[in-house]
Amino acid sequence: MRLLMLLVSVLSGCASNASDYSFREAKVVLRQQLLPLHPQTLYCGCPVILAGKKPYPDLDECGYQVRKQAERAERLEWEHVVPASDFGRQRQCWQQGGRKACSGKDAAFDRFEGDLHNLYPTVGEVNGDRGNFRFGMVSGSAASYGQCTMRIDFKGRVAEPPPRARGVVARTSLYIAAKHGLKLSARQRQLFEAWDRQFPVAGWECQRNERIRQLQGDSNRYVARGCSAN
Repeated sequence: MRLLMLLVSVLSGCASNASDYSFREAKVVLRQQLLPLHPQTLYCGCPVILAGKKPYPDLDECGYQVRKQAERAERLEWEHVVPASDFGRQRQCWQQGGRKACSGKDAAFDRFEGDLHNLYPTVGEVNGDRGNFRFGMVSGSAASYGQCTMRIDFKGRVAEPPPRARGVVARTSLYIAAKHGLKLSARQRQLFEAWDRQFPVAGWECQRNERIRQLQGDSNRYVARGCSAN
């Protein structure tokens, strides 16, 4: 019933009541309210085709080359920039069965899992390959995806986002860590603060942040600060 009411509200354009969302609910809001503001995948910059029942990434347009999973590459998925496992490991429910034991059963985990600030559209294959790897700089050989310069070191469990996404990754990670009480290592914090400076806030980030403020009731202060400086 709650999901049905949310869908009606979203489709009617009514978004005055700020709210926390489950992951399932968040995906409805993301598709209807946020994706049209910037219909492009985060890491690869693939245009998202909105026509039809399910949005999907235009792989040809962005020069994407499938690494291994062709079927999943054709899907649009919602990536947690800060992985659900990073937060889940702090919850007792996670020790009793991982994500399935927490989702829908632990209020704090549900707030994290459905936080709109932390969710971005991605090529399904890239989302799967990144998994819960930490962000960093990859040296040596790494998985490649054609013109999409996302680099993933499976052995080292490190993902290096393309320059186009580093500012977004940094500002999202810094804010989500502060909001949900996650600890960042000194090295990670230093990296994210550097990326935040090197890759300034884009106009679409400002629009997205304001829309989330209206929907969810909170603003990513790292994004808002950059918007004010422009």
